Amino acid sequence: MLKQRLQQKLLQKLSPQQIQVIKLLEIPTMLLEQRIKKELEENPILEEGEEVDEFSEQQDEEVTEDDISKNDDEFTLDDYLNDEDIPSYRLNSNNSSKDDKHEEIPFSVGVSFHEHLESQLGLRVLTEKQQELAKYIIGNIDEDGYLRRKLTAIADDIAFSMGIETNEDELEQLLYIIHDFDPAGVGARDLQECLLLQINAKDQTVPEVALARKILKYHFDEFTRKHYDKIASKLDLEDEQLKDAVDEILKLNPKPGGSFQDPMNQSIQHIIPDFILDLVDGEFQLSLNSRNVPELRISREYSEMIETYSHNKSNASRQDKDAMTFVKQKIDSARWFIDAIKQRQNTLMATMQALIEYQREFFKDGDETKLRPMILKDIAEKTGLDISTISRVANSKYIQTHFGIFPLKFFFSEGMQNDAGEEVSTKEIKKILQECVESENKRKPITDEKLMEVLQQKGYPIARRTVAKYREQLGIPVARLRKEL
Repeated sequence: MLKQRLQQKLLQKLSPQQIQVIKLLEIPTMLLEQRIKKELEENPILEEGEEVDEFSEQQDEEVTEDDISKNDDEFTLDDYLNDEDIPSYRLNSNNSSKDDKHEEIPFSVGVSFHEHLESQLGLRVLTEKQQELAKYIIGNIDEDGYLRRKLTAIADDIAFSMGIETNEDELEQLLYIIHDFDPAGVGARDLQECLLLQINAKDQTVPEVALARKILKYHFDEFTRKHYDKIASKLDLEDEQLKDAVDEILKLNPKPGGSFQDPMNQSIQHIIPDFILDLVDGEFQLSLNSRNVPELRISREYSEMIETYSHNKSNASRQDKDAMTFVKQKIDSARWFIDAIKQRQNTLMATMQALIEYQREFFKDGDETKLRPMILKDIAEKTGLDISTISRVANSKYIQTHFGIFPLKFFFSEGMQNDAGEEVSTKEIKKILQECVESENKRKPITDEKLMEVLQQKGYPIARRTVAKYREQLGIPVARLRKEL
């Protein structure tokens, strides 16, 4: 049985303006520029340029005209050109600025890695079928230069997609041809084969090269585990001989595909900082990097159109009313967008000011040991903003300082107490851990147990599993894999 009834509920909903502010807050400066350009294309009411008061503009124009008429009577250009005392710098113009936007024009004439391999294929004497099969194999080579698929699977694919009957042996013969291509090691099916292809391309009459080939071919497992004692014992080598052979192996490239670089293919990713922090006379000067973000204003032409319509509303046709409704909607949308941009800038500046104040000692010289433990909640309490807002500000944003560019997430870290009861950042502990590893004896690397003891002696009560976690976060391998000859 259906019944109708009234029920009151309290619901919290975000307005379109709030949603727009949240989305703009998340994006970095580079994407903000693109977002503004998109809005300028979609909304004809928006224009680039600062808002100008009409009354003051008219006054400026009148003053300018009076000044020009007065100056015409008193001075001429000859008065300046005939003045021999004018210094040369007054006659030079400098149209460059540190805020200028520098763009690289992309070229589409570069050669890709796979095109480079196919061009070498054309230098070999092959039948039409072999050419097609070899191209298919090259197409299955990844960007690192490896063929990670089984030849049997490739043979099946060729039969289904190209209708060409082939087998594993025929494909392997073509793969041997590809192994001779540049860069050396391309087309390998595993790391051992890749390194062997590269060492085979070297002069085998050199003792350390021949020894390196023997190690890679017959003692690869021991080499990967850095069991150098076992290799020296099996091959009856002196330490110096083994060291020379290992050094020769370390010169090889485990990812030959990454070594191919066409100067016409430049894909460099530049970091554009969102904040710029300068230290002038001991005082911090923070500014937003808005050099490529244009100022926005509402088109005066459309505003005048609305005013004209309001005066002649009684004589307006149906089409005029529809047009004015559209214009009003676009004006409201433009105002919301301009307000959202301003609110974004204010929120970013307030958050960054609080962060700098919290980490003042670090921003003076960039010493990581001076970083205070800081979480999102600390900045949220300092600014009065919500934690989610601080998280959006810190996401994908960078700050440029006098000692480098850092992501904002770098400054957030957990904390722990040392023996003196002081709160220290985990970044400080990681810094000490990294220094210990860098200064260790590489013949006898320090184990996690020893690292734990070193940190405890420095006043950091830390467990061995925590040392292992920090070591992994720093990208430092275990002691056995750090061993060198």
